Amino acid sequence: MSTDLTTGTSTTGRATADTTAAGTTAAGTTAAATAAEHVPAAGVDEALLPDGSARAHAAAALAAVRARGPRALAADVARAAAELGLVHGAVAAGKVDPFVVDPVPRVLQRSEWQQLAAGLEQRLRALEAFVADAHGPREAVRAGVVPAAVIETNRYLSPGLAPPRRWIGMAGPDVVRGADGRLVVLEDNLRTPTLLAYALAARDIVAPRLDVRPGPAPVREAARTAMRRMLAAATDLPDPVVAVLGDGPRGGIPWEIDQLGEMAGAPVVLPSDLVTRGDALALPDGRRVDLLWRRTSEERLTDDHGRLNELGELLDRPLRAGTVTVVNAFGTGVADDKRTYPYVEDLVRFFLGEEPQVRSVPAYDLGDPAQCRAALARLPELVLKPRSGSGGRGVLIGPRADAARLERARAAVLAAPGEWIAQEPVALSTHPTVVDGALVPRHVDYRPYVFCADDEVVVLPGGITRVALTEGDLIVNASQGGGGKDTWVVG
Repeated sequence: MSTDLTTGTSTTGRATADTTAAGTTAAGTTAAATAAEHVPAAGVDEALLPDGSARAHAAAALAAVRARGPRALAADVARAAAELGLVHGAVAAGKVDPFVVDPVPRVLQRSEWQQLAAGLEQRLRALEAFVADAHGPREAVRAGVVPAAVIETNRYLSPGLAPPRRWIGMAGPDVVRGADGRLVVLEDNLRTPTLLAYALAARDIVAPRLDVRPGPAPVREAARTAMRRMLAAATDLPDPVVAVLGDGPRGGIPWEIDQLGEMAGAPVVLPSDLVTRGDALALPDGRRVDLLWRRTSEERLTDDHGRLNELGELLDRPLRAGTVTVVNAFGTGVADDKRTYPYVEDLVRFFLGEEPQVRSVPAYDLGDPAQCRAALARLPELVLKPRSGSGGRGVLIGPRADAARLERARAAVLAAPGEWIAQEPVALSTHPTVVDGALVPRHVDYRPYVFCADDEVVVLPGGITRVALTEGDLIVNASQGGGGKDTWVVG
């Protein structure tokens, strides 16, 4: 049986063996299923109980959506999103698409969100310590917590630069709920976390159209305050000249960067707008730049051969002289490299002397020969990720891959094992989502936003829930057809 989410009544549906994030069954079999066969009712649904009735914390929001009518509400929300100009994709490449805002908000219970927020704060403190350690004494390596190769081969390592006051200013971790009901961190996203402006826009669009309170407000003002505190704490100058550095039409989210610049009260500039004057960096009007909030897709100063790239040519000299500060700092990617991910829980224990309050998905560093052998023996059961991949690109979901693709992946790992990690599959939760006017279950993840200023770590209530809009799809990235949901935290 499956459930018509629009009415809450039960209807006959197709049976399937594909019930986890990697397409495995509860019994652990590895038979792949097509998206058309996928019925995610066996996983956890964020808003519905197994019998199709609403969970208590989500009932009011679902009732409000049904009262408006899902089809009419979705059309109204889509019009509002278009009026705001919510698009994503590179203008220069002619690949601009609307950012889809689903009108059904995802609702989190305040008690659960508070536990998650405390765990994310703990995690960020440990990762901040690790980045500083990786660029300094490397005590974690000496203690055997992290293999030396994880740091030595890390393409985000930025030696020789003046150490910043803080490495991590903002994070946007990807959090998922597994079949056991627990929220776990899938990725830490410390380099250039995105979609914050889209999350705030979703709140502005969705909440006023539903006859129910969305939880603590105003989130936009809380984000603005946290953002400005984060930037102010990045430098010890009393009145720094701040600029937001973007990619312009080459980047995938120029709309968001313009929004963040407005919220930060800082001009948005391109690398071509800036000039170096001696050891300093200057704006077109001649003012020296003290602080750059980097929102570029380029996250390094050098290419794979160690040569300065275009951004490096611009910033290397001012950074080495300490005349400009960049947030998030170059080098932060050391902690965001996927090969670091399997060790994050141990880093929490090492640097903080505490047990992790929020867990990672079990993962394996394939640069370690023993872990690599064990993972390759189970490749059809695991999720394989390229070390420096992003946006869901290059990910292999073992149980959904045919024999030929599995063999190609095996060969790629054997050729460069240090460039891969493997993760256990997660049964991504679902959420009622409007598709073609009907409420249907679609897979989701959750991206909260964390701001760090001196010793203060602020996790914004809410954030954005990313949703895969195609039945059975597990890739929620907007660049691959996903959308977003307003996310509420209620008591």
